This record gives sequence, C-alpha cells and structure tokens, in this order.
Amino acid sequence: MARAKTLPGDAPDLLSVDRSAMQPLAERMRPRTLDQMVGQRRLLAPGSALRRAVESGHVHSMILWGPPGCGKTTLALLLARYADAQFKAISAVLSGLPEVRQVLAEAAHRFAEGRRTVLFVDEVHRFNKGQQDAFLPHIERGTILFVGATTENPSFELNSALLSRCRVHVMEAVAATDIAQALRHALEDETRGLGGQGLKVSEQALLQIAGAADGDVRRALTLLEIAAELALDEGGQITEATLVQVLADRTRRFDKGGEQFYDQISALHKSVRSSNPDSALYWLTRMLDGGCDRAYLARRLTRMAIEDIGLADPRAQQMALEAWDIYERLGSPEGELALAQLVLYLASTAKSNAGYAAFNLAKADVRESGTQEVPMHLRNAPTRLMKGLGYGAGYQYDHEAEGGIALDQTGFPDALGERVYYAPVERGLEIKLKQKLDALRAARAQARAEKGKP
Repeated sequence: MARAKTLPGDAPDLLSVDRSAMQPLAERMRPRTLDQMVGQRRLLAPGSALRRAVESGHVHSMILWGPPGCGKTTLALLLARYADAQFKAISAVLSGLPEVRQVLAEAAHRFAEGRRTVLFVDEVHRFNKGQQDAFLPHIERGTILFVGATTENPSFELNSALLSRCRVHVMEAVAATDIAQALRHALEDETRGLGGQGLKVSEQALLQIAGAADGDVRRALTLLEIAAELALDEGGQITEATLVQVLADRTRRFDKGGEQFYDQISALHKSVRSSNPDSALYWLTRMLDGGCDRAYLARRLTRMAIEDIGLADPRAQQMALEAWDIYERLGSPEGELALAQLVLYLASTAKSNAGYAAFNLAKADVRESGTQEVPMHLRNAPTRLMKGLGYGAGYQYDHEAEGGIALDQTGFPDALGERVYYAPVERGLEIKLKQKLDALRAARAQARAEKGKP
C-alpha cells in the first residue's frame, strides 16, 4: 500500500498543538489515511478501482455525490495527500467568478513549476453554467485535478460539459455501526480525540449517538463532543440524562426541493400502488417529519386516488378531497391524521389505472388523427337550416331503443371507426363495469356486423 504523503499546505498537519485544540472534534479526527475512513466500503474497498488510483497517486477529476457528512471533503484531502499535490478548497456558496479565476491562475503557475493542484469545490451545484464552464480548459490541460462535491443529483445540477470531463462517484450515508467505530476511535485517541479525558460511555450510548447522526459522521462527532462537555460536570460519565439533553432536538435529513424529496415522494406513491399500507405510512411520516408542505402531499395523494385507484374504488377520490379539506380546516398536527388515514385507505383498496390508460390512448388518437368531423347523426340541429343540411339525421334516441341502447350506432368520427380505450380490470367496482362493457361491446359489434357496418 502506498504511504500517505505529507500534503503541502494541508492545514491539519501544519497547525500547532494549541491551535489544533481549538478545532472542533470532527475536524481534529478527520481521517489521514484511507484505512481511517469509515463507511464507503463499495467505493474504497481494497482493490477497488478508485482506491488503486488514489494509492498510486494517479487520480482523475471527479464529482463526489453524497449526503452531508459522508466523507466528501476528507476523500478530496486524501486524494491530494496520496498524489503529493497542493490542496485548494473553495465553496460555491461563498466564492464568485473572480475568486475562481484567481485560484485557477495560481494552479496554472504551480503547474508550470511542475506541481499539481487538487481543487476541491464544495457545493459545486451552486455554481451557474458560466462558473462551471470556467473550470473546463484547466481540467482538459491537467492544470488542476478537479474534485466537485455535491449533495444534489449531478444529472440535474451540473452541465453536461463538466460531467463529460469528470467521473461521478456516488457516496452513501454512513451506517450507524460504522459511525460508532469513528466515535470509539475519537474516545481512544489521546492526541486528537477525547482519550485523555477519562470519559465513561456505554456501547448503547454510542449506538444512540450514531443513530441520531442519521448517516453523518461529522454530526455524530459533534454530538459526542457536546455530550463529553456535559459529562465533565457528572464525573466523566455520559449518562442517559446527558443523551436526552444532547439528542433532544435532533432532526432527520430532508431536502424540500432536492433529490431526497423526489425519492421519498416516489417511494410513497409506489408503496400506495403496491398496496402496502405500512410502507406507505412510513414514507408519509418521513415526509411530514422532514417538513414537507402538507398541501403538496394532499395534492399528490389526490392524484394517486385518480391515477392508481380510479374507478376500481371511486370513493377514494372523494376521500382524498375530504382529507385535504380536513387538513386545511384543522392544520398541523391534528389534520395530519386525516392524511395518514387517507394513505392507509389508498394503499389498502382495489387498484386500477384503466381510466388513466384509456385517457392516454384517447389523447394519442386525437393527436394523430387530426381534426375529424363530427358525424352527421351526432350533430346538434337547433335550426331549420341545419336540419335541412342533414344535421342530426339518422340519430337513434337510445331511450327508445330496445334495452335502452342503440347498438348499431357509432359515437366516433367515420374515419376512425370504433375504438376501445377503456379496459376495466377485474378488481373492485371495475369487476362489474368490465362485465357490463364486455357484454355491451360484443352486442354492439354483432349488431353493426349484421348491418354491414365496420
């Protein structure tokens, strides 16, 4: 295994002991080798392509896509260290194009002297297209090894020119068991961690902190540091009472307009469609917990009632509207129960997308067939002139026909002929609709055949 090299300009290695002590625990415990990183086994497993590239120092420009606290910044630092390159970091939130140009000019000067630069751009999705384009020629010439970090889907947030020059690596939220390992390391490390404080903490307490961090190693170390400070007043013991204080206001990861948002609403919709009320309720609760707009949820649930349940259970549409109205009247948290009960009903009742599919077929016919004339027998004839022109001629009044239906009478333009869009499923109310329509369509086809009509 290649030995991690000292990184020129790497702040953690050059800080004095006193200044280092002022840093947060999460920064002090930042891994200095690949072996010290927790999680990301798929990406950094021994023998993996990325790990071999990093250890050999032959790294490439890349985009690191993953949730907060999964190790994006740490991995970028390690890339620079193993490649014996200068590490420079900018934030797309704080930096503008002038600063980007300055950093790139410095990297070009360094490149001319035979030194490489790893340029880490945090929150790269915050840069607009013009700002992203500024990196392109420097990536192509090798002036910089570009490492962009983002919590958003690169397919949507980064322009294609930048993506074509970078490899996208997906990083995952760190499992609680791996986070607990990082916490143990911090408790044992006497140089950078909390090892010299004589802290006492149970394994169960560590797992509680790891779970509360919600996949974020940095957050877990911050929670541990706060708990350690409180424990100093309790003889160094991190007790259950300590954890109650530290974890009281914890929140879960949820981006109201980002990738997680769309993934979770997709999971809710597909759970309803799969008739799994338990998982549907779970995803609804996750979105409520994350602060999702309740009116948006009510609107999406109403869509599910129309699209995925349809005429198999028409009551679902009415229930959706009623739940929406109840929430608007009661607000949170009482009105959320109406949404929860609606989800349970939608997921439990019969499903059919036959109406949705029929509508799409009809729309396709309308687009492809153009403007077809209404058949004469279906036209309205309110004036004598229109009657004289044949409007309404040959129309059969269904109530006067045998069985209440004029079987040989078409409702389509002549150029189209008869069409079948709606195919009821054998679930819920549509069982009866299917039986009726199947018999009616067969009788209509026979009657038209007897009269030589298509």
